[in-house]
Amino acid sequence: MENIGSIQAGLAAVGAGLAAVGAGIGIGLIGNAALQAMARQPEMKGAIQTLMFIAAALVEGVALFAIVLAIVFKG
Repeated sequence: MENIGSIQAGLAAVGAGLAAVGAGIGIGLIGNAALQAMARQPEMKGAIQTLMFIAAALVEGVALFAIVLAIVFKG
């Protein structure tokens, strides 16, 4: 029975790590797309930057939710 608890803790840690890595990749892709859009249309810099920050915040929110779920399911 004690072994199941350690397996759950290990899987929760892996889940939290995958959530963090996924968020990093997602924000990197958002930044890449925003920079390319700004390079193509510099006059739209303000609007693109605003949308980039909103999208990055949503990605971070999903990642935080996944990490919290991993911690909750651990215990």
